[in-house]
Amino acid sequence: MEWTPFVVLAFLLGMTALGAWHARRVKTAEDFALAGRGLNGWILSGTLVATWIGTGSIFGNAEFTYENGAIAFFLPISGALGMLLLAFVAPRVRSLPAASVPEILGLKFGKPAQKLGALALLGAYLIIVSYQYRAGAAISERLFPEINLDFGDGSTNAWPIVFAFFVILYTALAGLVSVAMTDVVNGVVMSAGILLGLGYLWLQWDPSLHSFPENFLDLSHPAGGIGWVNILLPTFLLILGDANLMQRFLAAKSPATAKRAAIATFVGLVVLETAIIGMAFLGKGMLPEPLETPGHVIVETAFTLLPPFIGILLASTVIAIIVSTADSFLLALSTTASNDLGRGLTSPKKQRGLVLGFGLIGLALAYSSDRFFSMALYAYTLYGVTITPAMVCALLFPQVNRQAVVAGMSAGLGSALLWKVALTQEWIAADSALAGVDAVLPALLVNLVVLLLVHASRGRDAAPTEEHALS
Repeated sequence: MEWTPFVVLAFLLGMTALGAWHARRVKTAEDFALAGRGLNGWILSGTLVATWIGTGSIFGNAEFTYENGAIAFFLPISGALGMLLLAFVAPRVRSLPAASVPEILGLKFGKPAQKLGALALLGAYLIIVSYQYRAGAAISERLFPEINLDFGDGSTNAWPIVFAFFVILYTALAGLVSVAMTDVVNGVVMSAGILLGLGYLWLQWDPSLHSFPENFLDLSHPAGGIGWVNILLPTFLLILGDANLMQRFLAAKSPATAKRAAIATFVGLVVLETAIIGMAFLGKGMLPEPLETPGHVIVETAFTLLPPFIGILLASTVIAIIVSTADSFLLALSTTASNDLGRGLTSPKKQRGLVLGFGLIGLALAYSSDRFFSMALYAYTLYGVTITPAMVCALLFPQVNRQAVVAGMSAGLGSALLWKVALTQEWIAADSALAGVDAVLPALLVNLVVLLLVHASRGRDAAPTEEHALS
């Protein structure tokens, strides 16, 4: 595996060169944010898969698998079900005169909904960008163990800064044009690396040499039904309203292209998510020593258990997943800031400045936590309980009163933040039944109850104008 660092570095430089090449095609703000609305089915499918199969999968789901065992194979259910539902609304999304998820909300429910959705997106996506940098640092430390980049205290290193520099540069070059094109390459690399790695581990499994801890094959969640709600609901809510996926549907050549790509993504999501969990599952039984950081099980498997060719491919896969996720969320942040909190899509130069600014804020957040799974779930919660119910109303129930939607969004976001504070500050007793309830369930319920109550008290909105109709 001594060639792995050089292969991965060449891979990164190749992606940067590809981004620089496509940068010459970026002439307008729409080119930067939506690739000129010209993505064909194959490219759209590749970028959708590469966007969704991210650090939450390769580190977060792997971490959960390493710690909890076979029950992790249920994790892909929420994402797969959400993507299947998106296949039915993708054509409608593509037909909208919008550039972002908050703008979709604004078309039907007015500027307050657009601004509130933008604020929720910025908060959640900055958290997600931050742990992409930590994930990049984790693989960089493993690739270059002889390079010591600590700050002098022996525990905090500068690898997240190095990785952030690359991601920011790559994203700022050409926006969605470069992101989408390289996501296709990333999708091929990650599919090959994950499936070959899983196949090799399966063939090498020997019951006389390898074993699992007690209860590792138990399919019941330790926390019962509420445990599954805490884990599956945030992901389901995120995917239904995810700005990255919606931005790609808006960039499709046509509504029909958006639908076909969503169906293909459903298949890819099920296969790759399950394969990642399978690798982490087998890695638990085959790695010679317990891991101090469970989220690194896929990385350690690549370097410890796989032959050089597959190990190098899998290491490149991890890098591809991290980069494709980080650049997508950075792009969504810049698009939302300019389009929904500003006066509309600005010039490519100004959007590059926004990419830089949000990239640096995410870097500052990267040093706050090294727990991938919990950070991912909370980011999904903030986004999902605020935006997803409103998106469902906008796309499927446009007659809902706009004041009701805004009130529900405000209540959902406020409840998610308050619940997190209550758990952190131990305002809820540790031995209380409520202590095991994640913020997603109470926040979602508060959103829906407030939405329904306000809608019932104010009645239906007038039918949308022809310009803003969503059907």
